[in-house]
Amino acid sequence: EARLVESGGDLVQAGGSLRLSCAASGFTFDQYAIGWFRQAPGKEREGVSCISSSNNDITYYEDFVKGRFTISRDNAKNTVYLQMNSLKPEDTAVYYCAAVKSLLCSTLPWYEYWGQGTQVTVSS
Repeated sequence: EARLVESGGDLVQAGGSLRLSCAASGFTFDQYAIGWFRQAPGKEREGVSCISSSNNDITYYEDFVKGRFTISRDNAKNTVYLQMNSLKPEDTAVYYCAAVKSLLCSTLPWYEYWGQGTQVTVSS
């Protein structure tokens, strides 16, 4: 059974940092692109960042996190990380990781497997 488990969410002050982890099991991890998404209360789920399945580790970031967030993957550990620096109150959301069997990143509807999410709260 495919499974994704997020961890690392916490309450942090504005300007602080967090590292989220997404641990995968039950599927051939290195064949999947992994994306991070987030959903704030009353808002739709939105993409944050993504990393390709290739060894080239092609990455993508939404403009609102560029220069602050870094995505990486460790295929030996079946884990993807999201390093979040210079956090802002507007980054407050539940963060989800998701997997799509694709060489490159894709848009939200194509992701096959989803985790349960981890809460990130940034206080001002």
